[in-house]
Amino acid sequence: MKAFALLPLAFAVLASPALAAPPAPKVTVADAWCRAAPAGAMAGGCYVPLTAGADDRLVAVETPAAKRGEIHTMSMDGGVMRMRKLADGIALPAGKAVALKPGAEHLMIIGPKIALTAGAKVPLTLKFAKAPPVTVQAPVRAVVKR
Repeated sequence: MKAFALLPLAFAVLASPALAAPPAPKVTVADAWCRAAPAGAMAGGCYVPLTAGADDRLVAVETPAAKRGEIHTMSMDGGVMRMRKLADGIALPAGKAVALKPGAEHLMIIGPKIALTAGAKVPLTLKFAKAPPVTVQAPVRAVVKR
């Protein structure tokens, strides 16, 4: 009988917020956007600044607006632009803004299923090693030549 009397106490202790696992640190996503592309383009670029609350890593991007999403880097080599997929994603140091931007690390949407015209919106789900996924609606912006 004493064992049954202790049962409510055991449930109260297990349900205590102090014993619950701490929430995963979040990644803040600001001003996501995608570059307009000509009709029939096989891929498009998307850009976004990310700030992680704790050391983390962007490991994947998904979108229903394309066959697949990838994380890329871009560099110039002897006057030739080279892009390559970053299979391990991008490190996000705690508290430091990491800008995915034109001419550097960025997101690629391969095989767009929508027209990447100014004003369209591209849903992007960013996946992280530790933080919960973040979904944003990235507006497509026209390319401004300078």
